[in-house]
Amino acid sequence: MLGKLFQFCRRGTVPRCRSRAAVVLLLSLTLNSSGGASTTPPAPFPTAESTFADYWERAVATNPALRASIARRNAAAARVEQAGAPPDPMLSVSHFFESVQTRTGPQKNILNLQQRYPWFGTLGARKDSAIAAAASMRYASQSRELALKNDLAKAFYEYAFTGQALELVDENLALLEKLTPAVEEKVRTGGSLNALLRLQVEIGRVGDRFASLQQERVVQAARLSELLDLPMESLPPFPNWNSPAPVELGPDTQDISIAGNPALLAVGQRVVETNARAREARLAAYPDLTFGLNYIQVGDPTVNPNTPDAGRDPWALSLAVNLPIWFGKNDGLRAQALAERRASMEELRSQQLALQSEFTATVTRLRDANRRLVLYGEDLLGLAEQAVENSRTSYKAGIIDILEVIDSERSLLDLNLLYWRAAADARIQAIRLKTLTGNNGEYAASTAQPSPTP
Repeated sequence: MLGKLFQFCRRGTVPRCRSRAAVVLLLSLTLNSSGGASTTPPAPFPTAESTFADYWERAVATNPALRASIARRNAAAARVEQAGAPPDPMLSVSHFFESVQTRTGPQKNILNLQQRYPWFGTLGARKDSAIAAAASMRYASQSRELALKNDLAKAFYEYAFTGQALELVDENLALLEKLTPAVEEKVRTGGSLNALLRLQVEIGRVGDRFASLQQERVVQAARLSELLDLPMESLPPFPNWNSPAPVELGPDTQDISIAGNPALLAVGQRVVETNARAREARLAAYPDLTFGLNYIQVGDPTVNPNTPDAGRDPWALSLAVNLPIWFGKNDGLRAQALAERRASMEELRSQQLALQSEFTATVTRLRDANRRLVLYGEDLLGLAEQAVENSRTSYKAGIIDILEVIDSERSLLDLNLLYWRAAADARIQAIRLKTLTGNNGEYAASTAQPSPTP
């Protein structure tokens, strides 16, 4: 449109043409600039400052498995009203191309309306079963959310541990490489060549450890990208995690109940569902009731016009029942329902035992991780650092050989790695403990709707 306006201005002599073109050009530039502002790319995620809470918020919003479980939960809820509704009524129309002559006149059309109802209580049992199935699916969705939180916690803290491990191994490698010139000088002045060989072997071993950690980082980054639905374009930065500390664990931990665990509640609702199905199976031995309304359209009576009720359209009510005479089928339905109920009750007991076992194991692992954190952080690391300083000083003074320095550096590195390993384990087990008890605050996705895009 802008080009046509300028062409018109060149051909004509309209005095306001240039001003109009200027206004159109200004509007075009304004719209283009506002449209460009709306396409500002989102802030990068994750960053080094991103916490586990930030990762969790992203996972709840974008994880495909969680969104699928929410969609299945919504589908189960939508089936409740379907289960409690009777079958659709049936309407049939019959037209006589050759009318049947009756006493009151020729029959033209027959309309038949029928509605079938299962035996009393059957629809209620079906609806109760659907309600329990929807509740079970709702708890299963919450359980999937807690499982996602466990997976994310493990992936997040494993990734954070790898970052700390890479930093520690790199520092250890740099320290060993700094020792190389001094050892080479001692060899040149008549020292043992074995010391230099052992140092080079240790440098190679630590370098191999560093390379393996770098490869492990790629694997862990891929796992995080899967859980967060992120493109694997580059390796995410390591989270800033500088002050590990023991996780608070009260003395009354064993009194915590797992009764609120969604996985356990989901199985409990399946027991309710199978009870309703057993009730429905018992009612299958009773007939269904079909109520009907028949209407016959009669034409003009030409044969016997003086007959009483001649030309009047008759109608009638009907009642029909099916005959559940196949007793083997009904017995099979009841046996199946009872077997499913027994299976669900045994599954409930199995789930209780598994959760109780996992709860005990998680509490034990958490206490052990806290113990190791205190042991390494407050006792052994300080001693190892002092031993490293003493060995370096003694080596420079010629009191000890390079092997003792290498052993001291190796011990310090191993203790540092064990310290951060304990810190990661403590946080992973703490989150696992909360999810086992169903303590996830308000479920972040409990009322969320599945979205087609992150």
